[in-house]
Amino acid sequence: MSARAGIVVTGTEVLTGRVVDRNGPWLADRLRDLGVDLAHNVIVGDRPEDVRAALGWLASHGVDLIVTSGGLGPTEDDLTAAVVAEFQGRPMALDEALEARIWKVLEGLRARWPDLDEEAIRRSNRKQAMVPDGATVLEPVGTAPGLVVPPRDGSAPTVLVLPGPPRELQPMWRAAVETEAFGRAIAGRTTYRQHMLRMFGIPESEIAETLVRARDAGADLDALEITTCLRRGEVEVVTRYEPEAQAEYDRFEAVVRERHGDTLFSDDGSSVDEQVARLLRSSGRTIAVAESCTGGLLGGRLTELAGSSEYVLGGLIVYSDEAKVALAGVDARLIARVGAVSTEVAEALADGARSRLGADVGVGITGIAGPGGGTEDKPVGTVCFSVSSAEGRLTRRAVLPGGRFDVRDRSTTVALHLVRRLLLGEHDGP
Repeated sequence: MSARAGIVVTGTEVLTGRVVDRNGPWLADRLRDLGVDLAHNVIVGDRPEDVRAALGWLASHGVDLIVTSGGLGPTEDDLTAAVVAEFQGRPMALDEALEARIWKVLEGLRARWPDLDEEAIRRSNRKQAMVPDGATVLEPVGTAPGLVVPPRDGSAPTVLVLPGPPRELQPMWRAAVETEAFGRAIAGRTTYRQHMLRMFGIPESEIAETLVRARDAGADLDALEITTCLRRGEVEVVTRYEPEAQAEYDRFEAVVRERHGDTLFSDDGSSVDEQVARLLRSSGRTIAVAESCTGGLLGGRLTELAGSSEYVLGGLIVYSDEAKVALAGVDARLIARVGAVSTEVAEALADGARSRLGADVGVGITGIAGPGGGTEDKPVGTVCFSVSSAEGRLTRRAVLPGGRFDVRDRSTTVALHLVRRLLLGEHDGP
């Protein structure tokens, strides 16, 4: 059994959903990289009693390490360090050298706003320099130090206390891993291997039958930790296991390949975004988009990756019929005849994106994202796609499930898969 850890993310803004938790998933990946088994991820508000309860609950479940994020700022509701000190049975004490280092960091703030109440700043500075006795202090990246706090009597897990902002937490994590106290806490860690298979074009329920087939084929699935997730219209199958279970994983993957070879597009964890970028870059081709219902979301995905300026020329947001005509050159008579949401208009948009922006590949998307605007012939969720190049085109019509966000988001995934297939040489027949 590996060393086990729990994560406590603090912050009422995270608990209520106003801020999306970025730290929990990032820390989970880092723990896995170290061979530490993550048992629980808990989100609590800025109430000392709730933070204390989360620490106690994780300790009662036998974790060796607890990682907290948030609650280390200068305000009154930032109380994580004090709660952890109490939990570990260690009194708080002022670290005067740390106070001086934080005060040095604050010089820029004081210079920028000379009218600030210096005494109030000093009180906040002093609060952040109060640390549990016996803790290992991690140098601040902002103004808040991190802490590695072992229990006083060895009966509780070690607690790693990190700030909330990811730009501070991430470098501080790397420093924490190097400390002796952290190393002792995860002394029982193991080695994990992890593989991700991505499929497009099948329901998640199909994987349930695949698991049955794999067991029938002799794979000991109990030696594997298999999770499936439907995300952005794709099915992700993530398998984690210890090295001695490699043969079992190989049997499982062989069954997946046999059953889903036509929909398995990634066996190395790479996303369709990364594959499209790689194909465009390696072929020296460029791409442009003309988007109606997605309103620029596809262009956003194409440019999320660093270096995308090598192959993305630009995009046209053609929400209205007038914009389709003026910007993408779609024939107004075509729109009047078949409607703006049609495969014919999607093809005209793709060709317009190519010609207007001088790209090798053009993408056209037009649809009804809802919640209104649907008809019996074209219900909400109807989206038409076309991807074209000098060699040919791929055109599709789909009715995508979900609300407005889902339809728009999934449309970008469908479009990227069509681009991928076109770049691999697939075209519609004559």
